[in-house]
Amino acid sequence: MSQVQPGCLWVVATPIGHRDDISARAVEILRAVAVIACEDTRHSRPLLVHHNIGTPLTALHEHNEREAVDALVRRLQGGESVALISDAGTPLVSDPGFRLVRAARAAGVRCTPVPGACAAIAALSVAGLPSDRFVFEGFLPPKSAARRARLQELAGEGRTLIFYESSHRVAESLADMRDVLGEAREAVLARELTKLFETVLGEPLAALAARVATDPDQQRGECVLLVHGRGDDADARVAEGRRVFAILREEMPPTRAAKLAASITGASRRALYEGGD
Repeated sequence: MSQVQPGCLWVVATPIGHRDDISARAVEILRAVAVIACEDTRHSRPLLVHHNIGTPLTALHEHNEREAVDALVRRLQGGESVALISDAGTPLVSDPGFRLVRAARAAGVRCTPVPGACAAIAALSVAGLPSDRFVFEGFLPPKSAARRARLQELAGEGRTLIFYESSHRVAESLADMRDVLGEAREAVLARELTKLFETVLGEPLAALAARVATDPDQQRGECVLLVHGRGDDADARVAEGRRVFAILREEMPPTRAAKLAASITGASRRALYEGGD
């Protein structure tokens, strides 16, 4: 007996790579709904064919979202069941779908999740970084200046940082992370998860940035970057203080630079002077 209820929006997670990483419940829902809303029908159709799912597809992406959402909500209000999927993983996580879910809820439509794969969580599970507290930042700005500014805002974040990054910007982003967050900060590149060329590399940012910059194979495919949060212990404060001090003393007298660096990071001025040349 089908578990699909009429007039319900099902938010269904799909595989991030391996086509068999989908739940039996997700397959049943996708077979039973009236229509599946997806980012790109050409991308999603092979997955559906693989699992013998013949449900009609309709496109829902950033360029048609307003019109598509209105039409889908009308169908839901008319009693049809609708599934929402993304190109890969859990919908709405750096993917379209937020406006549909919001509009459906505002219209009194029931919205039900069908959990499954998510690249950010999959990467965190194998990164070996603290996983009890983390923050998902999605994609960093594409331009270096804006990217560095955002990283500077995150420099003091104590939780593990998780980013998505495109393959053609991953080397530049790692270089900016190294320069802004510090060479010694531990980081992980999780690439092509669940696929044939899956790679998980964990090294200090200086080493990881250098490795990716010189290896074209690590600049291909789907990438998740994870960075250890800034520690709260005294050694971490001193290390960050010395980094800030080194930057500031290029622009002002050492005494004032040390005072400002100590104020920003919480490190003692004496420790900053002892670490300087």
